[in-house]
Amino acid sequence: MTAAVELSGVCWGPRGRPDILSDINFSVPQGQIMAVCGANGAGKSSLLRLIYRHQAPRRGTVRLMGRDIWALSATDAARSLAAVLQEQPTDFALTARQIVALGRLPHRRGWGSGLATPGGEDAAIIEAAILRMDLTAMADRPFGTLSGGERQRVMVARALAQQPRVIVLDEPTNHLDIRHQLELLALLKGLGLTVIATLHDLTLAAEFAERVLILRDGRILADGPPDLALSETTLADAFQVKARIDRSGPSPRFSFHL
Repeated sequence: MTAAVELSGVCWGPRGRPDILSDINFSVPQGQIMAVCGANGAGKSSLLRLIYRHQAPRRGTVRLMGRDIWALSATDAARSLAAVLQEQPTDFALTARQIVALGRLPHRRGWGSGLATPGGEDAAIIEAAILRMDLTAMADRPFGTLSGGERQRVMVARALAQQPRVIVLDEPTNHLDIRHQLELLALLKGLGLTVIATLHDLTLAAEFAERVLILRDGRILADGPPDLALSETTLADAFQVKARIDRSGPSPRFSFHL
């Protein structure tokens, strides 16, 4: 089966500066859930930007469903991959429902249709995404009036309305309370999609992901099942601290010391 996402020999850095990411090679099978972890500045967000086609690699190839992502049109790429980012503009003069409706744009014949009232099938998909993210009560409120957690849920609903095969999320649990963190991760696990998400919370990563990729200084330090990738030795190396893991309970408990 063709991999959902594959990076081969990928390097990237800002123009005129050294590489931030070097020698990145991995393949994500369709339907797999992968967490990307590492210290601040390790290259996590830069890696995601390569995957969701925001920036092109300096060297190497990023493939989406077996095709070079930069050989695809922006529309074709958006029909297969959706991204939920940390940055959320608050000055949109749009309601939450209108933001969710933007997820249907790649599936319309003409992008010029913009915010025209969605047709029957699109409207049903939009409403289902709103319901799934528990946004019905605030669907017609201006996006900028929502809390950080509410805005995050709107952006996830927009991604769900896009009906992608791959969803990429940069710290999706930021701004969410504990209940909504757990609900979101359970939802993502139940979608049957390929999910690639950066996560700071290692306990959540261990419980949520089938696979954990750990970056250090722009290189892959570990890549494997959580119980192997999230070892004391690897975490000490990745975060430059002393790491202890208590595996006596149903979920690992992590502690760190300088």
